[in-house]
Formats: sequence, structure tokens, C-alpha cells
Amino acid sequence: QLVESGGGLVQSGGSLRLSCKVSTSSFRFYQMSWYRQAPGKSRDLVATITARGDTSYVESVKGRFTIYRDNGVNTMYLQMDNLKPEDTAVYYCKGQNMELSTKPSYWGQGTQVTVSS
Repeated sequence: QLVESGGGLVQSGGSLRLSCKVSTSSFRFYQMSWYRQAPGKSRDLVATITARGDTSYVESVKGRFTIYRDNGVNTMYLQMDNLKPEDTAVYYCKGQNMELSTKPSYWGQGTQVTVSS
């Protein structure tokens, strides 16, 4: 089970930190990602962190968002700074268990982020 938290309403230029807590004893083997979905649009990848800690970002958030994880508390984070109105979306976390041969993926329920101009 993946549970997101930390969304809310913020003014342009502000910051938010999203959290995604994973109920599993195998979190350290999970590749974790953040996706977002704006109204009427597809769900798009924002950032990924591998089990090893390597990170990648979509171009539009580079330099503003930071993805990181704390394996001690089974939680992944997304620090979002200098937020823009175009960042408004429902943010979802996804976990992929790389320990298993089938590499199953699991999704959280989403958390709303709204950036006002």
C-alpha cells in the first residue's frame, strides 16, 4: 500500500513537500516514481529514484524539484520549490518492486497540488 501526503494550495514561487509511505518490508528494492495528472490530460512521469538512489527528472521540473528517499522509514519524498501554476495537478506515487522477476507496480491514491498565480 502506498499513501501520499503533503499536497495543498500554494502561491506561485512557493514550496511543498510530498511524501509517499510504502507498506512493505522490501522498500529498499523498490524503484519509486512521482507522476502527475492535470485535468483533461494524461498522467505523466515527473521524477524517478532507483533502489540505488539514482535520480532522473522531466525537463520542466529540473532545478526546481528534488526526489529522495529514506529507506529507514519506507518513504519517498518530492521537494517542490519555485512552484508554477502549470505544476497544478494530482500527484501520484508509484512503486515498482525490482526484487521480484515480474517487477510489479503499485500506485498511491494521489494528492492534489494547486499553485495559484
